[in-house]
Amino acid sequence: MRTPVPMIAGIVSTPIRMVFVFTALITPQWREGHIQLGKSPSVKHDGLWESCLKVVASDFKHCWPVSGAYQQDPSVLWARGLMLSSLSLCGVGIVLASIGIRCWMDFPLRNVAGASGIIIILSGCLSLTALGLYISKMQVLGTDLDTRYRSGSSLYFGWIGSSIEILGGMALSLSFSLPKCNICIGSRNKDKNSYEVNS
Repeated sequence: MRTPVPMIAGIVSTPIRMVFVFTALITPQWREGHIQLGKSPSVKHDGLWESCLKVVASDFKHCWPVSGAYQQDPSVLWARGLMLSSLSLCGVGIVLASIGIRCWMDFPLRNVAGASGIIIILSGCLSLTALGLYISKMQVLGTDLDTRYRSGSSLYFGWIGSSIEILGGMALSLSFSLPKCNICIGSRNKDKNSYEVNS
């Protein structure tokens, strides 16, 4: 049996999404702001796990684990939890999608594949919530309130990955309404008749 296109689109796009969201999670470019370090202008980056400082006039870059008020801020803690939950749910969705699609067998489990799509959509919504929460509090996180911050590249990775995931989940959720394969039904009836004759 030929695997339906929505199933293929969903199962292919979901791992790609995981790469984008995982990259966003571990990189320290969630926000960036220009600060004056002595006479040298510098750029400070903050992520969920790490902060970095780069001197513009040189290649010097120093990173350290997030700490203090920034680390303890509820928005940062919630963003961490939501992103980790999103990745975990996405992993569960991929496993269910692999079982439901069953490319190596004749009959896909449409309900299982559809359920995986719902889980993957939920996973994408969790990561989007984390990104939105962080952006809404970006300027007031930590103690350096005099620095004007803007969105960093990690957020864009997160937005792209979450959007791909939601689209992939929607494609998989179409499995609920995919028509039954006439060839498969005929094959099942043939097997059933053969069994009755042999009996």
